[in-house]
Amino acid sequence: MKVEVKITGIDGVLRTLSSLPAEIVSKRGGPVKLSLAKGARALRDVARQNLRQSIAQDGQRSTGMTEKAVIASRGKAPSAGQGERYLVRVKKGTFVNALGFPTSTLMTANLLEYGSAHQPPTPWLRPAVQTAGGRVIDVITQDLIRRIEKTVAQQAAKNGMK
Repeated sequence: MKVEVKITGIDGVLRTLSSLPAEIVSKRGGPVKLSLAKGARALRDVARQNLRQSIAQDGQRSTGMTEKAVIASRGKAPSAGQGERYLVRVKKGTFVNALGFPTSTLMTANLLEYGSAHQPPTPWLRPAVQTAGGRVIDVITQDLIRRIEKTVAQQAAKNGMK
């Protein structure tokens, strides 16, 4: 299950980032990593809520394990150039479901999202991206601008003291 979102329309911010010193764009991610993490957590929360509603909609009993397995994690850098990547995904795990059978968090999430021959789909991740995507981009952009301004102010104070 893979839904990829590319943020476009903030070209000015990206140009500014490429011209900034290493304190901002570092190997450890700096403010970019922290802002993307904040946005990914916001999307994760909406996805969990949608998953909870999808499970309840079918009248199924739930142990809550699949919902807990929806996480926001740092991914490998994009293959084209440098950058940061955060993922909202389902963590692998096995548990005994409410009916007493062993099952996988990934299998449960996939069955709900895409359905099967015996079960209609009740999407939860794609609608989360569609409904909260704009909000998440705003959260990332505002947080990134705030963090960059804070870092620039710290660098200016540091350089002013010398």
